[in-house]
Amino acid sequence: MNSTKDSKENRALLLVGPTAVGKTELSLELAKRLTGEVVSADSRQVYRGLDIGTAKPTVDERARVKHHFIDIRDPDQEYSAGEYGREARHCIAGLLECGKTPLVVGGSGFYLRALVDGLFAPRVSDAAIKEKWRCFYREQGEQAAHQRLAEVDPKTAARLHPNDMQRVVRALEVYEITGVPISRFRSGTETPAEFQAVWIGLWRDRESLYRRIEMRVDWMIDEGLVGEVERLQKKGYDLELNALRTVGYQEVFSHLSGVCDDRQMVAEIKKNSRRYAKRQITWFKRDSRIRWLDLDCLTSSEAIDAVVKIWHTAF
Repeated sequence: MNSTKDSKENRALLLVGPTAVGKTELSLELAKRLTGEVVSADSRQVYRGLDIGTAKPTVDERARVKHHFIDIRDPDQEYSAGEYGREARHCIAGLLECGKTPLVVGGSGFYLRALVDGLFAPRVSDAAIKEKWRCFYREQGEQAAHQRLAEVDPKTAARLHPNDMQRVVRALEVYEITGVPISRFRSGTETPAEFQAVWIGLWRDRESLYRRIEMRVDWMIDEGLVGEVERLQKKGYDLELNALRTVGYQEVFSHLSGVCDDRQMVAEIKKNSRRYAKRQITWFKRDSRIRWLDLDCLTSSEAIDAVVKIWHTAF
């Protein structure tokens, strides 16, 4: 966009930060103040039935403010960061066309990167997904892994020998994360978004954030997280699904299978949630575009005013 007016009309507000920092609460008020709608950037809230364990906005909250990319897939349906990036860009373009402020809210780094920057293979990595395909390669054999690659990325499969475990696994990892064959990355077809992104990060002191995480876990247990997982089990969903290999669900599955008792389950969820938050903070702190607000030093009203001020003065 060439003019200041055009630039300001072609923006999206990105509200990011670690789990439990307070993104949802602020986003609801911000959507009202800025005449906006929420574009969720949470890689687990896209799945139906994963409500308590993902701290999904309630039905009432979604009635007050329209949310996009929540409950759009069943847990056994794959949904990649690449798919999200393309679909969310289309959604944001539609909101801008209608004069709405797109308010992107979430803590899933790959989703946000796919949305704003596009995904480039050298930067795409997920240790759990990589290990999944390594196990598949070792247990099912090189031919089975190579055949799986041929189904999703025939160009890469054609140039790789089945014995090349490292590159076969890498190509499968990239495809699962992004939904795009690694061969397409090599052709350089991924491009940055056309809108201007105003990045705002929400921050709390580590001890303050950890207390909030532990309170959230206690709330999840009280709200019926174990029952939620039992209902998912009855529908035939298990930890083989990528959607459920996440903090909160994997520990409850372990509990239901007799691996740990109630107390151990809760302790593990809290510990793993703290670790997840730490990884999120590390990810976001590397991005110099993010302007940080310390929520420990601001009231809710002050935080809203600060975000609105940044929004109105950006670009």
